[in-house]
Amino acid sequence: MKSNENRYELLTQTPVPNLILRMAVPTIISMLVTGIYNTADTFFVGRISTQATAAVGLVFSVMAVIQALGFFCGHGSGNFLSRMLGAGEQDKANNMASTGFALSLILGVIVAIVGNIFAVPLGYALGATETSLADTLIYMRIILIGAPFMMGQFVINNQLRFQGAAYYAMIGLMAGAVINIGLDPLLMFVLDLGVAGAAMATVSGQIISFIVLLIGSRQGDNIRLHFKNIHLNVYYIKEIINGGIPSLFRQGLAAVATLLLNHAAGSLGGDAAIAGMSVVTRVLMLLASALIGFGQGYQPVCSFNFGAELFGRVREGFFFCVKWGTVFLIGAAAACIAFSHYIIGFFRDDPEVIAIGTVALRAQAITLPLLACTVMTNMMLQSIGKGFKASVASSSRNGIFFIPLIMILPRFFGLFGVEITQACADVLSFILAIPLAASELKKMKSDNYSAARK
Repeated sequence: MKSNENRYELLTQTPVPNLILRMAVPTIISMLVTGIYNTADTFFVGRISTQATAAVGLVFSVMAVIQALGFFCGHGSGNFLSRMLGAGEQDKANNMASTGFALSLILGVIVAIVGNIFAVPLGYALGATETSLADTLIYMRIILIGAPFMMGQFVINNQLRFQGAAYYAMIGLMAGAVINIGLDPLLMFVLDLGVAGAAMATVSGQIISFIVLLIGSRQGDNIRLHFKNIHLNVYYIKEIINGGIPSLFRQGLAAVATLLLNHAAGSLGGDAAIAGMSVVTRVLMLLASALIGFGQGYQPVCSFNFGAELFGRVREGFFFCVKWGTVFLIGAAAACIAFSHYIIGFFRDDPEVIAIGTVALRAQAITLPLLACTVMTNMMLQSIGKGFKASVASSSRNGIFFIPLIMILPRFFGLFGVEITQACADVLSFILAIPLAASELKKMKSDNYSAARK
C-alpha cells in the first residue's frame, strides 16, 4: 500500500515539467537506442549491396505490422492500467497487465506461422523485384520467427512506462540494442551470413529485451504478470481496443504506407529508389524516436493525472511537450538539410541512392518541426481514453493523407512526387491535429468536465 501511495504522490504532486523530464530521460534514451539499432541493419547491409539495402527496407513493412500489434496490446493495456492506478483500482490494473501480455504472445505466434507459410507471395506484395526477392525472403523469414518476443517486449516496455517505471523499460531496450549492434558485424561479416546474419542479430536483440524486461517487471512495486490474472473477456479486450487502436492504426498504416512507397519508388527508380527512400525512412525514424521518447515521458503523467481528475496538469504537460519538442525538431531539421548528402552516403555509397535520398530527406526535414504538435496530440488523446479522436490523429500522417498522396503525386511529378509525399502529408496532419487537441484541452478547463466524462 505504501508503494502505491508513493507512486500517487510522485505522479500527482511533482511539478509537471520536472516530472515529465524525469520520466522522459529514460524513454528518450530507450527510443534513441532502439532507433539506432533499427538503423544498424540498414547501415551494415549497405556494405553488401543496393539490393540488400532494398530488401531490408521492404521487410520494414512486416516489422511495422509486428510493432503495430505489439503497441496495440502495450498501449491499450498500459493506458488502462495507469488510469486504474490513478483511480485506486489495483485489481483491474493487475488483470489488465497480464491480459495484454498474453494477448500479444498469442498474436505473435499467429503472425510468425502465417507469415512464414505465405512468405513468397508476401515478398512480392511488399514490392520485391527479381533481384531483391531472395534477400527479402531470407531476412523476412527470420524476422517473423521473433514476432512473439518482439510483441511481448513492446507490451512489457509500455506497461512499465505507464506505471512510472521508465528506468526498467530503458534497461530492457538497451540490453537488446547492445546485443543487436554487436552481433550485426559478427554474424554478417565474420561468420559470412550476410542478410541472414542481420536478421538473426535483430531477433536475438528482441529476445534479450524480452527476457530483461520480464525480469524488470518483477522488480520493485511493478505489477507482476500472473497466469491467474489473464482475463481474455469482453471487458478487458474492449479496453485494450479503445486504448490501443490508435497505435494499431498508426503503426499498421505505417506498414501500408511503406509498402505503397516502395512500390511507387520501385516502379519509377528500381532498387536504388527503394534503397534511397528506405534510408530516409530510417533516418527520420531515428529523429522521431527522440520526440516519441519525450512524449512517452508525458503519457504516464497524462493518463495517471487524468484518472486522478487533475486536468490542469494534463494541459500543462501537453503544452510543455509541444513547445520543447518543436524546438528540438527545428535543430534536427536544420542539420538534415545541411548534411543530407553525407547522411545518405553514410548508409549506402551509391550515387543514385544518394541523389534520390538527399531530395527526400531535405523535403521531409522542412516539415519535421510540425511533428511535435501532431505526435503529442495523438499521445494526449490516447492517454485520456479518447479512442476515436486518437485514432483519427494517429491515422492521418501515414493513412488519411499519405495513402491518397502517394497514389496521386507520383502521377504528376514522377519520382519527385514520391520524395515529397511524406512532407505534404505532415503539413495536412498538423492542420488536422490542432482542432482535435483544442477540443479536449478546452473541455478540461470546464468546472463540470469531471462529471461530464463519466
